[in-house]
Amino acid sequence: MSEIRCSIKLAARKSGLSTHLIRMWQKRYDAVSPHRSDTNRRLYSEAEIERLRLLRAAVDAGHRIGDIARLSDEDLRTLVPVVPESVTPPGPDVTAASRPDDAIHAAIDATMKMDGARLQQVLAQATAAFGFRRALEQYFAPLAHRIGELWRDGVMTAGHEHFASAAIRTFLLSNSRTFARSSGQSTLVVVTPAGQLHEVGAVLVAAAAGDLGWHVVFLGASLPAAEIAGAAIQHAARAVAVSIVYPLDDPQLPLELRTLRRALPAETQIIAGGRAAGAYEETLREIGAIRVRDLRQFEAELEKLGSAVRR
Repeated sequence: MSEIRCSIKLAARKSGLSTHLIRMWQKRYDAVSPHRSDTNRRLYSEAEIERLRLLRAAVDAGHRIGDIARLSDEDLRTLVPVVPESVTPPGPDVTAASRPDDAIHAAIDATMKMDGARLQQVLAQATAAFGFRRALEQYFAPLAHRIGELWRDGVMTAGHEHFASAAIRTFLLSNSRTFARSSGQSTLVVVTPAGQLHEVGAVLVAAAAGDLGWHVVFLGASLPAAEIAGAAIQHAARAVAVSIVYPLDDPQLPLELRTLRRALPAETQIIAGGRAAGAYEETLREIGAIRVRDLRQFEAELEKLGSAVRR
């Protein structure tokens, strides 16, 4: 009796992966080798679907697909002793309240398909489930981190990463609280320094600060130090928040940070965060910047700086 094989759509439902990720993992990393039908359709055995489950579980546990794609099933099981049973990828009504990981997978799937309407729907559902401020920390921050990993590992193209970033920026900035400048209210300038092109982290920071009652001036990505300082001075900013995500070894960034510190008034604080901020720890200490490791710590630092309008 010949082995039963199934289509890529059924393999996706059973493994919990999108069809796009399955194809990408196969093309880039040779993670699985499905049989081809006479009409060149991919057909997956139960053993290959089990391998896809193992790979998904390992990636969800924090392992890079590029590091584990060629491991044997036995080696993968040592990384993830408990493997989820067959699952169905999240549909249109998934909410982050019951399945936050599935909501992240849904956003990734919409990104891979470049389905803007679906992605906005998933983001709205997550926000409704959590509430805006909690969603920033428990949904949007992990989602941004996951997108960055997929781009770094070559699973997502630069086009996919920019598509997702633009969608998240549009959603968050259009749904965050905005305040006209009022007397006694603190202003925060949010930006990524020159050479830092990934702005989702900065968008999260801007949205969080606005929700806490700060007057936020969002400058976007890759702005020279002199321009950042000029905007901060013009708006009498209490602080400047810089997001540092990639790369880890930009030789120009320490100079930009030092230039920014010299150009800012002494009373204007610099707050720095992002996945790559630790690589510039020495420079950040030198300029007296506050280093934050997540949104919760960032919000705590804003509370210390004070004078933000409360809800």
